[in-house]
Amino acid sequence: MKNKIEFAVGAFLALALAALMVLAFASTNGKWSLGGGTYTIKAKFPNTGALRVNAPVKVGGVAIGAVSDIALDKNYDAVATLAIKDEYKLSADTSASILTSGMLGESYVNLQPGGDAKDLRNGDELFITQGAVDLMSLVGKFMFSGGAEKEPQNSGNDSAPAPVKDKATESDSAPVENTPDPAAEPALPDYLQD
Repeated sequence: MKNKIEFAVGAFLALALAALMVLAFASTNGKWSLGGGTYTIKAKFPNTGALRVNAPVKVGGVAIGAVSDIALDKNYDAVATLAIKDEYKLSADTSASILTSGMLGESYVNLQPGGDAKDLRNGDELFITQGAVDLMSLVGKFMFSGGAEKEPQNSGNDSAPAPVKDKATESDSAPVENTPDPAAEPALPDYLQD
């Protein structure tokens, strides 16, 4: 009886350890893969937002690598180093943007391959990049600006109203002055008029 209990406890612990290993593997975005190497490319962003090391690098929603490092350059721009699996060859004019999965999901780097015949090599830099969108500042702008741009109201100081002509005092024989109305469209040159 004692041996059966010890065996059951041992089997339970082995299953718990296996479950923890699977959970750890899933949380590292498959970083423990044994096959294939990687090459690195760099992308410079004005703002990385919530992007973190080990965040996925995706093309068309498919993970093809991970962010291996984020650092500042001498101009205080964020430079993300992307480790891309060797099996994925990207064109030299590939663009990179930082997106989020859903409204509050994890940040990731999305790559959009271009049409250049040359491929990126180890250590190359992406020149077409778009930084992360700061969602909280957008929400703040929307809330405090009323949601839309308002039409400027005429305060009366910008221009004086056009004078109203009294038709009763005007004579039919009086010459009509051809004064340009500032609000009217500009007059065409004489050679274009009919």
